[in-house]
Amino acid sequence: MSDTPHHEPHSHDHPHDHDQGTGDGGDGRPARKAAHSHGGAASRGHTHDEAPTAADPGHSHDHGDGGHDHDHDHAHGSGWWSNLRHQVSHFVTPHSHEAMDKVDSALETSREGLRTLWISLGILGLTTVIQAVIVTISGSVALLGDTIHNAADTLTAVPLGIAFLLGRKAATRRYTYGYGRAEDLAGIAIVLTIAASSALAAYEAVDRLLNPRDVTHLWAVAIAAVVGFIGNEWVARYRIRTGRKIGSAALVADGLHARTDGFTSLAVLLGAGGVAIGWRWADPVIGLLITAAILMVLKDAAREVYRRLMDSVDPKLIDSAETALRNVDGVQDISQVRMRWIGHALRAETDIIVDPHLTIEAAHSIAAEAEHALIHAVPRLTAATVHTDPGLASGRSDPHAALRHHLH
Repeated sequence: MSDTPHHEPHSHDHPHDHDQGTGDGGDGRPARKAAHSHGGAASRGHTHDEAPTAADPGHSHDHGDGGHDHDHDHAHGSGWWSNLRHQVSHFVTPHSHEAMDKVDSALETSREGLRTLWISLGILGLTTVIQAVIVTISGSVALLGDTIHNAADTLTAVPLGIAFLLGRKAATRRYTYGYGRAEDLAGIAIVLTIAASSALAAYEAVDRLLNPRDVTHLWAVAIAAVVGFIGNEWVARYRIRTGRKIGSAALVADGLHARTDGFTSLAVLLGAGGVAIGWRWADPVIGLLITAAILMVLKDAAREVYRRLMDSVDPKLIDSAETALRNVDGVQDISQVRMRWIGHALRAETDIIVDPHLTIEAAHSIAAEAEHALIHAVPRLTAATVHTDPGLASGRSDPHAALRHHLH
């Protein structure tokens, strides 16, 4: 083949529309026609590192949970009640009014995360109010501490909610990957809050051992403790389930945090039962046991957030990606596959080896098919950077020779 640059395979480094046509790749194999234009850049064989934006999410397929078109021609109804309901709907599940704006799966999962936060915040708020009412009836210091604990911990939804809202912002020239990593920062805040909760629980338990207190109105305390446990456990299950569904480690950590609050409420219940049978040490001893349980939850949450911060992914995702790539026509081998989470969306980078005698157009077509296959095969993957390397042929020099001294 000719040694001119336009005959060399090039990398395909940005998401694009996969509207495929037919044509002649110049080497006898049909070339897919990409729906976007490379301009003069494509003929120079360089990489394309354009960041996707909200207006141009990168391709035209719905690969995730499914977005929806929300044009301005829908009816909002009339009257103050309809307008109020619409405004509340925007607050709980914000959505775009941009005409012909295609909502991608990452945006849809942000909405689902926000919906989970607002609903769980309402449940925890109701739980706290019920406990506060019973505190005024019983005068229980232990229950007062648990109520204050629950009220303070509902605020962990604030940094996570801010992170979800930030994640909806479009990428910029400074933040070229967008703001999805704000979720990781929220995860750190949640882990620190769990750590503070465990320290507070331990302090209160030791203080009650050293300075015993009588608990009165045990029936009311028991009811409030049950309400606190049920409310927190429901929220924990809801947040953890949604977090795992949308791939948000921070939301999973917040769910685990809610579970620690449920354990604290359960400690109040068991302590009240112990006091009822005459064992006044029941409350602080059980408090120490619950502190140990909170520390176990802290370990799990910290591990989840740490792995996300260190760009860890499940190796099974890499296996799925490699299998999908090997099934793409024209891919001879795979040099590497890398993935990382950005918020609750995955991005991938891969190097594939193709026939060195292919034209740029044919190599580009294979890269497009490879990206398409990856997006279908890997859950939560929103974009992939696919670099094509020519396979080594006799008489050809190493195409990466100029880079070798930078790789050590």
